[in-house]
Amino acid sequence: MNAIQKISANLSFDIGSIPTDLYIGGKWRAASTAQRAEVIDPSTGLTIASVADGSVEDGMEAVAAAYAAAPAWATTAPRKRSEILRRCYELMIERKDMIAELISLENGKALSDALGEAIYSAEFFRWFSEEAVRLNGDLYTAPSGANRILVEHQPIGVSVLVTPWNFPAAMATRKIAPALAAGCTCILKPATETPLTAFVLAQIYAEAGVPDGVVNVITTTKAGPVVSAMLHDPRVRKLSFTGSTPVGRKLLHEAADTVLSCSMELGGNAPFIVFEDADLDAAIEGAMVAKMRNGGEACTAANRFYVQKGIADAFSKRLAERMGAMKVGAGYDKATQCGPVINKTALDRIAGLVTDATKRGAKILTGGAPLDQDGFYFPPTVLQDVTADSHITAEEIFGPIAAISTFETEEEVIRAANNTEFGLISYVYTRDLSRGLRVSEKLESGMVGLNRGLVSDPAAPFGGVKQSGLGREGAHHGILEFCETKYIAVTW
Repeated sequence: MNAIQKISANLSFDIGSIPTDLYIGGKWRAASTAQRAEVIDPSTGLTIASVADGSVEDGMEAVAAAYAAAPAWATTAPRKRSEILRRCYELMIERKDMIAELISLENGKALSDALGEAIYSAEFFRWFSEEAVRLNGDLYTAPSGANRILVEHQPIGVSVLVTPWNFPAAMATRKIAPALAAGCTCILKPATETPLTAFVLAQIYAEAGVPDGVVNVITTTKAGPVVSAMLHDPRVRKLSFTGSTPVGRKLLHEAADTVLSCSMELGGNAPFIVFEDADLDAAIEGAMVAKMRNGGEACTAANRFYVQKGIADAFSKRLAERMGAMKVGAGYDKATQCGPVINKTALDRIAGLVTDATKRGAKILTGGAPLDQDGFYFPPTVLQDVTADSHITAEEIFGPIAAISTFETEEEVIRAANNTEFGLISYVYTRDLSRGLRVSEKLESGMVGLNRGLVSDPAAPFGGVKQSGLGREGAHHGILEFCETKYIAVTW
């Protein structure tokens, strides 16, 4: 039995059954060039598939397909759009185990995390199926009494959606579901590290009744030129991007040329603050979720742990015990609690951050170095006494590393927490509700987990401030990102 056969033996589906070509206008087709992009299993380092490597011409064909499908979809009755989205949800739930296995295969995350993502990603279709029929406007009298003010929301138009590899299902559905609910058509450009999940979901959309051309999927290793060409096409009116802040800045420059509406969900550097009066058991449980969900490869992952001096040693010891006991292994192994990181580049970068922190005085309580085996494994690691000048406090770790520092006063920790260009999410643990709310309001972040290590919810507005992004995904806010507000002055 060869390595690929061994991988397949762990799965409930045949890897060869997954589409690997572009999905444009409701049809699967090869790219305009013969080039292919390899998909690597991070758990083994082996190639598991190759997918079409789209060109600028392919991107333009996807825009043309979305543009052609736009008028009919925009005028489709909200109830019908709602029912199609609801069917997408139902099919994803029916196939959640298969979707989870596929996510684990190409992303490396532990199967339990992947199953959580599969369910979470389906929930966006359920939520926005309900929002599709609630896109209400306003009618009121102008203060002068001269006329009525009528406000309605119209679909913004063809939307380009660019998603990352760390949540290949959820980051796609969090954009596609509201776009479709609003009446928009779209082109999804998933990460080439994890394209197979996007292709399987495209099959589900078609089966659920999404018309040809409403959702198109294009994979490419030439993301810069392909996305740039699409953004400069006058038929495109929306960009929704999830990814790093440096790439987000570049895309905003590109979008400025055509004054394109942009939603940006960018990087994070989340502080996790634990006050001395916190419930230590709850704080440890919350830390495990906030840090180790998806092996730390999440923009919402706790990055900088600030623990008040009186409980710092106890917290650090207990967190090290919990993280050190996690089973590391292949994502699709049911016993695995922490899978590999996405690739060798990520592995080397994380190792460099740990080395830098220890050179500056941090102590390793558990883990600390890559594992010497096939695949890209870095064990759960806890660093204590991390200094403020360490690179790990300024950079998004995107790995299973908990960097712990101490603080003495509330004012001190708020200054430290806000000392970053990022502002996506913060976490606060305290038994004092007054303090918790006071600190939450002073933290410069779009979201706060107060005595909670998990905040993501399709019904909640997800997004950041400062250089962590623009706009919100989820909640009613999410559908409005794909709408233009039209005001009609009328007298009767």
